[in-house]
Amino acid sequence: MIRATALAASVLAMGFAAATAQAGEIRIACYSDGNECESTEVLAARFMKDNADVKVTIDKMPFKAIQESLPVQLAAGQGPDIARTTDFGPVMKYMLDLTPYLKDPGYWEASFGPVLGWMRADAKDHGIYGLMTQLTISAPLVNKTLFDQAGVPVPKAGASWDDWATAVKKVQVATKIPAGMAWDRSGARFSGPAISMGAKFFAADGSPAVVDDGLKATAGRVVDWSKDGTFARDVWVAAGGGYRDAFDEFANGRVAVYLSGSWQLTRLEKQIGDGFEWVVGSAPCGVGGCTGMPGGAGFVAFKNSKNPKDVGRFLDFLASKPVYAEWMVMTSNVPAHTALQNENLPYKLSPAGIAAVQAFGTNAALLTPLAYRLQGDPMSRPIFNAVIDRVSQAMSGQITLDQAYARITADVSDAVAASKK
Repeated sequence: MIRATALAASVLAMGFAAATAQAGEIRIACYSDGNECESTEVLAARFMKDNADVKVTIDKMPFKAIQESLPVQLAAGQGPDIARTTDFGPVMKYMLDLTPYLKDPGYWEASFGPVLGWMRADAKDHGIYGLMTQLTISAPLVNKTLFDQAGVPVPKAGASWDDWATAVKKVQVATKIPAGMAWDRSGARFSGPAISMGAKFFAADGSPAVVDDGLKATAGRVVDWSKDGTFARDVWVAAGGGYRDAFDEFANGRVAVYLSGSWQLTRLEKQIGDGFEWVVGSAPCGVGGCTGMPGGAGFVAFKNSKNPKDVGRFLDFLASKPVYAEWMVMTSNVPAHTALQNENLPYKLSPAGIAAVQAFGTNAALLTPLAYRLQGDPMSRPIFNAVIDRVSQAMSGQITLDQAYARITADVSDAVAASKK
């Protein structure tokens, strides 16, 4: 398996090598959640009309190809000028500081300040390395039709995860669905509830300190919930490792609540439509707040670019308020631009979709500073992987929860040590 993965990464890396930009050209390695690459092509064509000396080429690639092969290619001194990625840590040392190439860095700080730190190495780093193509927010997606059939009210703002668990269990029993709720098999998805329940993830000195009472409270609940059908166990233990979403479970009416996020909006519109009434719920609350997790993909620029001025020019164009607003409407995404989060953008969505965007915006305002910090920390990926893998093992009965906590601590410690080599 390791050899096969390495071979696949090598083949994909050769694809990146072939796609390295020439003089006067910007090459973008792009994957789509919905139609992000196609929408960027439309805007790039407009940019090129006004900037005839620049050619923007967008190479569409699978998400996995970019995540696995981009660091390999950049290490070899090759690769694209820009890539769309969600995982900034592995490519951080190759990122280009765009500050000298932007018309007004102050505009970027004012408009995208909360997420610029995700691309920075530490608090002393003030560079601008890329543009978020969206702000994603995790929140409960609710099959209101099932709740209505069961005669159970959807929990309101301020409800805890225990309140939600009680409600979905009632819906499950009344409607005879396989499980009450499902969460994506994702460390990031798990972390929103964990922060709400008091998890801190970091020690006072800033080092990772993942296992605490808040994390234990969350892990203990999902393991218990998985035993009685409150929680869709198979999404986590039958996935064979790695990320696995539970969209199909929700779309096919097999769960009443699905913890996912705003990036699913296009699929919700296309695959569910009016098949049943779906709404976005409020992030459940606890001692740590009422928070989901922020996230999203960004267009990140790289030092190996032969045309850094043109890269800056193009990203400046995309970041301008009117173009960025149009881009968000085209892609049905929540803007990372703070001013636009308070505006009613003319999304071309169904009434349910419009209501969903507004609900995600409301949830965005509840995101805690710790949620932003965890998402942007260079160690977030090892933390997420350790938590989700070990809690899944406890859920399947391979190890106890106490063993899971010990292994999470060891996994993260090993990752920290490896990062210092």
